Amino acid sequence: MSEPKPKSMPGVSVVYAGSGQSITSNAMGMRAMQQRVWQFRGEQYLLLKSPPASGKSRALMFVALDKLHRQNLKQVIVVVPEKSIGASFGNTQLSKDGFFTDWTVAPQWNLCNSPGTDGGKVEALGRFLASEDRLLVCTHATFRFAFEKFGVEAFDDRLIAVDEFHHVSVSDDNRLGEFVRQLIERDKTHLIAMTGSYFRGDAAAVLMPEDERRFVTVTYTYYEQLSGYKHLKQLDIGYYFYSGSYLDDLPKVLDENEKTIIHIPNVNSRESTQDKHKEVEHILETLGEWLGTDDTTGFQLVKTSTGRVLRIADLVDDEPLKRERVAAALRDPVGRENRDHVDIIIALGMAKEGFDWIWCEHALTIGYRSSLTEIVQIIGRATRDAVGKTRARFTNLIAEPDAGEQAVTEAVNDTLKAIAASLLMEQVLAPRFEFRPKTPVNAPNAPSGPQPGLDYGADGYDVGGCNVGVNPVTGGVQIEINGLVEPESDEATRICREDLNEVLASFVQDTRTVQDGLFNEELPPQETTQQRMGKIIRDKYPDLSEQDQEAIRQRAVAAFNLIQMGVKKASAIGATSNTALIDGIRRYVTDVRDLNVDLIDSINPFGEAYNILAKTMNEERLRQVQSAIAGRRAQLTPEEARDLAKRALKFKNERGRLPSITSQDAWERRMAEGIAFLTRMKQEKASG
Repeated sequence: MSEPKPKSMPGVSVVYAGSGQSITSNAMGMRAMQQRVWQFRGEQYLLLKSPPASGKSRALMFVALDKLHRQNLKQVIVVVPEKSIGASFGNTQLSKDGFFTDWTVAPQWNLCNSPGTDGGKVEALGRFLASEDRLLVCTHATFRFAFEKFGVEAFDDRLIAVDEFHHVSVSDDNRLGEFVRQLIERDKTHLIAMTGSYFRGDAAAVLMPEDERRFVTVTYTYYEQLSGYKHLKQLDIGYYFYSGSYLDDLPKVLDENEKTIIHIPNVNSRESTQDKHKEVEHILETLGEWLGTDDTTGFQLVKTSTGRVLRIADLVDDEPLKRERVAAALRDPVGRENRDHVDIIIALGMAKEGFDWIWCEHALTIGYRSSLTEIVQIIGRATRDAVGKTRARFTNLIAEPDAGEQAVTEAVNDTLKAIAASLLMEQVLAPRFEFRPKTPVNAPNAPSGPQPGLDYGADGYDVGGCNVGVNPVTGGVQIEINGLVEPESDEATRICREDLNEVLASFVQDTRTVQDGLFNEELPPQETTQQRMGKIIRDKYPDLSEQDQEAIRQRAVAAFNLIQMGVKKASAIGATSNTALIDGIRRYVTDVRDLNVDLIDSINPFGEAYNILAKTMNEERLRQVQSAIAGRRAQLTPEEARDLAKRALKFKNERGRLPSITSQDAWERRMAEGIAFLTRMKQEKASG
């Protein structure tokens, strides 16, 4: 396994402080995230957005028990997407760490453990509702069937806690989403929604805006969690090209000394060999000599060339008895605490959300996953803190485009999606940004000045320039920008504070935007940052005012582009510590002197990704990709032309003239093209 690595695509490497804050408990046994949730224990509707492994299940236990014992609710029903996740809500002795009571689910009410069909479990849930018992755990499916049978009224004065809430959506065929809406409309039930990933990507929204506004949102970021770990200090995310069969290139990214989960491709994907069992056999052969199966656990035993015997869990095998024995061995509490219990897990459609293996150092995924939620969940398998585990990584092995036109198109789409996921994860893993308008010293209202609790670097606050301040407690970053529009509504303020990553998820998954941003050299950056981002925000938040929409747009673009510039500058100055990104952003802001909205809008958000791609993909393949993109490049639409014309009017108000079609500035020419397009449309309509 010493062969050279395949070519890498744009990747992310983040170094964290390792402060230990996120895993330190208070006198009641609550870690930092759980303390934050506890502050809102009296809320009827609570939405918790927090990364995998951050302790959401225990946060729910604390709040739920308070609602039972101190807020007079009758019962708590915990709803999980699959039976295996029910184990996260098993009996827990909270009192030994200082809490006032324990979490105890009677065996008959943990329906994730009970045998039988959903029909029998629905009857059991009905008996629970009529009983004096307080806690029940069931699957999403059982809850849906029970809701259909017993109706919304049966859940009055109870707490329904929905784990992995991203499974809910406003889609007409999402029954769980419909039942959540009914509960909110009736307004006699408490709801706690929990998710490690709130991205819906190209699917429907999780909640209607008017319903989501009913929830108090508690957000705990990846940055807060990983910075506060004790052992894990670095997370790497990489994408790698291969040609031919992935099995031939697997040894180049698989390290036998790393605890690894290998997610083999779906049998319907182009990366699959169409024989999942043979793929597992090939992986075992790649690793070494097969010695047989462990009688107790069902793990495959493989002797490597170094003489080490690997214990490998095969979760791909369809035979129920075999797979259940392996799954049971992975759930065994004694084994989970032992680093040497298992070395590699091979999975297909399993070992993702809710799967807890703290020793996992490498999540290796073959084939692109179209869902950002799924990617976040897979990465989350490797981001547990564990003794001796200082580095974790996620690797996505993706097939290169080949010569066939249809294959090139498909491969190009996967390549673009992988780049988009990489860029978005860079946002997810970064500290939270707050953007403030820079006001001059002689401003009639309050001029900008240093804010309490922020560190402005070695040189302190610069009265005459834009500043980058860091909160050493939360890790949050405040950046001043000239010309920044302020949101005018509470909802827009909330979106700017909480939901910029959801905006960026829509942005990077817009295929045309990514295509043009990477491969259309003639496209002015403003068409991406102003027009495309502006349309995404208008479509996403149609009820907000133009000022609110612009405030959100500016901040989303700033968050995206400043991270790109910060990473580039950090690399240039050789910054490698856990403060490298902030050091890079601070240096960039200092170097440009006047950090303003127009400057940020003039940066191509995909420029750095293209630079890396050009270095890692051979020229012939890159030309194939560019050719495939150019062949299906879309022309200007009437909607885009109208938007350009509006921006041209703003240009005229500021400069006293309309944009010129012969201007040296590409964005000015583009606005002029929008006006010309609309003029032609009117002329054609007039002439019949």
